[in-house]
Amino acid sequence: MILRAYHAFVALAHRMLSNDLLSLVTRLGVAGVFFMSGRSKVDGILHITDGAYSLFQEDYKLPLIDPDLAAHLATYSEHLFSILLVLGLFTRLSALAFLGMTAVIEIFVYPAAWPTHLSWAALLLFLIAKGGGRFSLDRIVRIP
Repeated sequence: MILRAYHAFVALAHRMLSNDLLSLVTRLGVAGVFFMSGRSKVDGILHITDGAYSLFQEDYKLPLIDPDLAAHLATYSEHLFSILLVLGLFTRLSALAFLGMTAVIEIFVYPAAWPTHLSWAALLLFLIAKGGGRFSLDRIVRIP
């Protein structure tokens, strides 16, 4: 009886949770995380705060890149790629950019936060593999 109910649940989930719906929810969830991070670095529309510069100079200390440049790149990327993910436009490219950012954060900034970063990576890898789905501008303009 329990096994039969479980099989019925699996069949229902398979019918209800298409890759299109999963892609939409994944895009919105990932975009929310990175957009909020980007918003925390700005005052107003895109005026980067002194606190954001300070983070990159004193806390993050990325190798091979000027902290001020890194602050700009991270902030603009978090905004741009989040918006693209919400729209479902260039989904795979945006997910790849965020996967790269996630790797940098994991390796150089917060290596102890690997469970969080691994969950982001799983979502981003899904988007890279499956794309934006039916509910995306990618589908409308025929971007694979």
